[in-house]
Amino acid sequence: MTDDDLAPFLADGWRAEGGALARDYRFADFAAAFGFMAEVALKAEAMNHHPDWSNIWNQVSVRLTTHDSGGLTELDLRLARAMDAAAAQRAG
Repeated sequence: MTDDDLAPFLADGWRAEGGALARDYRFADFAAAFGFMAEVALKAEAMNHHPDWSNIWNQVSVRLTTHDSGGLTELDLRLARAMDAAAAQRAG
């Protein structure tokens, strides 16, 4: 991954953290956060690429990396885009 590949993500709320992309999403409530996770889980399973994530009430913290390659790959960027789209559907 190049800096140019990551720039749009970093400008849109993602952070670069030691070979990974990280982001915190906040939702109106637990149900919205869990709905987001359920939707993304199905997409991640279809991609066979799974996030490292956690949920506390209305917040979902995400870290994306491709463990097999030891860093970021196109799979991470595709999953990040899918997560952003799912989160946007739940925003206000």
